[in-house]
Amino acid sequence: MLRIGCYVLLALSAGWAQDAPQARPTIYLIGDSTVNNGTKGQMGWGTAMPPWVAADKAGLVNRARGGRSSRTFLREGLWAEVAKLLRPGDFVLMQFGHNDGGGLNDPRGRASIKGNGDETAEVTDAATGAKETVHSYGWYLRTYCQEAQAKGAVPVVLSPVPRNMWKDGKVGRSSNDYGKWAKEAAEASKAAFVDLNGLIADRYDALGEAAVAKLFGPTDHTHTLPDGARLNAECVVAGLKALPGDPFRGLLLAQPKPAE
Repeated sequence: MLRIGCYVLLALSAGWAQDAPQARPTIYLIGDSTVNNGTKGQMGWGTAMPPWVAADKAGLVNRARGGRSSRTFLREGLWAEVAKLLRPGDFVLMQFGHNDGGGLNDPRGRASIKGNGDETAEVTDAATGAKETVHSYGWYLRTYCQEAQAKGAVPVVLSPVPRNMWKDGKVGRSSNDYGKWAKEAAEASKAAFVDLNGLIADRYDALGEAAVAKLFGPTDHTHTLPDGARLNAECVVAGLKALPGDPFRGLLLAQPKPAE
């Protein structure tokens, strides 16, 4: 009888240990090529993040992938691969929007419905005949947030980084579209929100159009070069450190670790 009781206590202890926050959490990044870019010479801000992370306190895994939207990251099973790895105390940083525009029936199948509503649309892939229920941009973000929370992880929604597009001496912002909808999705999910678009746009405005142009390729207004990625990563870190409750306390360095 005593032996059975010990087994029960061990089983309960194992369950508690599994549900308890980890001593060393992992920060997962999901998004598009502005976060993780495989094109030679270009770099996403996620690739520039490791020097900012206290490696003895947290891990960093960049699962963002070029060409993906909030819709395709879910449909292709990329989110499922991340979700199965999540443990209590982990973090999920998500930044989408650059590939969410366009028509819902576009052959690339990337566009989501504009906004943060619950409306849906049925589409059919012309090549395969496969049917898909398309949701809003905000719905996909809310889904990632809710599923991360269900695993005990902490989701953080980031508004998409600005493109190198200017008008009247100011860089364009997404405060009336994807940036706005990202914030609404975070609020609806009771998730953390970083206005990355605004943080970077403020830096770009201060630098000026000519200086910012050097952070991008000569014919590309979306994808940053390494210096641009490092500036964007610095803004990400600043935004995370400013979150209410300081959830990243001790996990992010005051200055990036020098390259070895």
